[in-house]
This record gives sequence, structure tokens and C-alpha cells, in this order.
Amino acid sequence: MADTHDDTMTHADSKSPGEGVASTGRAVRLTRFGGPEVLGIDDVPIPQPVDDEVLVRVHAASVNPVDGKTRAGEFPPVGEGDLPVILGRDLAGTIEAVGTRAHYMLSHGDRVFAFIDFDRGAQADYVVVKAIELCAIPNGVDMATAAAIPLAAMTAWQGLFDHGGVEAGQRVLIHGAAGGVGQFAVQFAAWKGAEVIATAGPDDQELVRGLGASTVIDYRNERFEDVVGDVDCVFDLVDGETRARSWGVIKPGGILVSTLSAPDADTAREHGVRAAPHWLARPNTVQLGEIGALVADGTVTVRVAATYPIEQAADAQRRLEAGHVAGKVVLTLV
Repeated sequence: MADTHDDTMTHADSKSPGEGVASTGRAVRLTRFGGPEVLGIDDVPIPQPVDDEVLVRVHAASVNPVDGKTRAGEFPPVGEGDLPVILGRDLAGTIEAVGTRAHYMLSHGDRVFAFIDFDRGAQADYVVVKAIELCAIPNGVDMATAAAIPLAAMTAWQGLFDHGGVEAGQRVLIHGAAGGVGQFAVQFAAWKGAEVIATAGPDDQELVRGLGASTVIDYRNERFEDVVGDVDCVFDLVDGETRARSWGVIKPGGILVSTLSAPDADTAREHGVRAAPHWLARPNTVQLGEIGALVADGTVTVRVAATYPIEQAADAQRRLEAGHVAGKVVLTLV
């Protein structure tokens, strides 16, 4: 990859907060709910890091389905009273300035990536991040690729392992395997030593098989319940009828995990299986570091389907909402 900056975080050469930094930067900001046209590219004050905070100059930030739900007013953690908000949960960039208690671990210019919480937005020229939320971008991983990792990868990781308890030797059925989260889920489950069965469209069969799925079912032309059964875990990224048909393929005591809504516990009991409660992926630097290492050594491949400059954030959301994007959509800021 072109960007080969040394990622080692040194104790010296820190930069004072605000030194050499402009007073405003661009941000994808939501002031009212609606379609993609309501997104604004606004100039906003650049936050200043204090204590253990770090100011990151964002080079790339990914676009996720949750951004569209937030924009449409369909994401409960962000209500009318929370507006305006800056969108985005994951970013890749360089350290611009550090707070007084962060200088011992981070240096100006270090390449980092992060998964941040709802109280800030990643789709902006500058974002303040706590030092403990950051990971060094591995050498050889470019900014767009790094930005595509955090939210999607940690959703897959936490869904499979923290909530699904997937282990080596188990059988896992992954619905929506060609999407941003699905591609990570297939690779993580295969890396763990599970047998991976996946559903995907006809154009994505070879892609998903190449990621590590032993069986790939064309959901348009086959009913997955006619092909597979007795699985330990269903990882549902689709919902609706697909989920309803999934209960019957889970072995007794197995589990259904969804990223979209809470599976019905009564239905699970009727089938003698378990339903994971609804959950949202949370920042976890240790997990992010593990994932970064898997990407760096080639175990996990990150597919960036499309990149858009920040000024085209609305088009990026339209592309994602059109569906069937085989990989991640990323905004570039530098």
C-alpha cells in the first residue's frame, strides 16, 4: 500500500493542543431528519483535546447503515432533541494534537484508527478521541481500508463471539454474508475454526466462498432450510422472513444472534433454542487491535466497495441504501 508511515507510538515529539490547527473544519452534519438531501457539509469548530484526549486529523471515515437510520430518525439513541449531530462511528487518520495526559503514549503524526461512541461523529476533518480508544494502523494498511474496519468488524466479532459464543468445530449460518458486516463475519468464523454456511446473491457466490464459507446458498434461487440444518448459531444480518425461517435450522440449545432487532424469546423457546438479546456493538480497543493484526497478516481481507469525497456524503448514503454493496463504502477527507 502507498502509505507506509511507521506506526510505532513514541513518547517524544508530542504536539500541544491546538498548535498549528485551524479553527474550523468540515463535518457531515444532521440538523433535521429526512432523506439524504438533508445532510449538510458544514464548517464546525475544531474540538481541542484535554487530559487524555487526542485530536485526530481524519483521512477517511466509513459509511454504515446506522448513518442512514440516524438520518431518517429511525435510530432510537439519536432523537430530535439531540440534533444537530455529526454522523459516523469509525475513522482513520493521524494524530494532530494531544492532551496533557496523552503525550507519553502518542505522538504527532502517528497513524491511528478508532471506533467511537455516539457522543461524537467521525465524519469530520477533526475528531477528539480518548487515547485508550485508539489503535495504531498496521504498516501496509491504507487509510480507506483502516476506516472500513472498526464498526463493521467489531459488530461481526462481538456478534459471533461475545453474544453467539461461536467456537471451533461449530456450524454457523450467516445471512447477508456479502455485505460489510457479513464479509467480516464469514472470515472471523472460519478463522475461529467453525464450519461456515452463508447466504448471498448469485453475483456474490464466489466472493463469499473465497472468504472461507464452505457452503454458499443463493438465496434468490434456493431455500436455505432445504440445504442446511442443525447449526449451532445463526448470525442474522437480514431480519424479516429470513429470520422467521431460520428458527427451524438451529440445533437444540443453539442460538440466533441478530444485529437488527431482538429475536423473539418466546419463539426461540418453542424451538428449543436461544435468542440473543438485542445489542449494539461497543468500542473495544483490545478487540480492534486483534482485528487489525489479522488484517495486517492477510488472514482477513477488507473490501472497500466504493469511496466518495466528504462533499458527496449524500451520494455515499444513497449508494449504501440501494443495497447489495459487496463491501464497505468510505468517505475520504484528505
